[in-house]
Amino acid sequence: MKRVGFSAALVLFATSFTEREAVADPLLDLDVGRGDVNVQADRLEVDVATGSAILTGQVVLSKGDMSVRCPRVDLTFDTSPHLNLAKGSGGVIADVRGVHGEAPEVELDLKRQVLELRGGVKLSRGQGWLQADRATIELATGRVTATQVKGSIPVPKP
Repeated sequence: MKRVGFSAALVLFATSFTEREAVADPLLDLDVGRGDVNVQADRLEVDVATGSAILTGQVVLSKGDMSVRCPRVDLTFDTSPHLNLAKGSGGVIADVRGVHGEAPEVELDLKRQVLELRGGVKLSRGQGWLQADRATIELATGRVTATQVKGSIPVPKP
């Protein structure tokens, strides 16, 4: 199945039904942080009236040092339209600044610049690894906070 460029598809879709100025306003332009969120998926469903969209198939979200892959992502955007929240499900693989994470679910809050993995998380970086119930990664700093943790942290050899 052919991949869909989300921002292009939604901008074309939205502009065909609403009056707008002649200025191009990309859907996933963020006021916080640098650059847009790049999105790829096999399928896109948009509800402009509710400010929501569903991406399915081989979904990939990426922004700077972050990438998230999963089968489904539900998006919420404001009327500008800027992306506010992305919720991924169906088995998530996320990479942020050298931290690799796997979990059943993910929530990306772009206003707070936080990626939260939920439901039995596996994190790794180099030879270190952790398992946790939930893990939060601050996108700006790469700071990781986790709950119900167990794992292994490497110690340098003397």
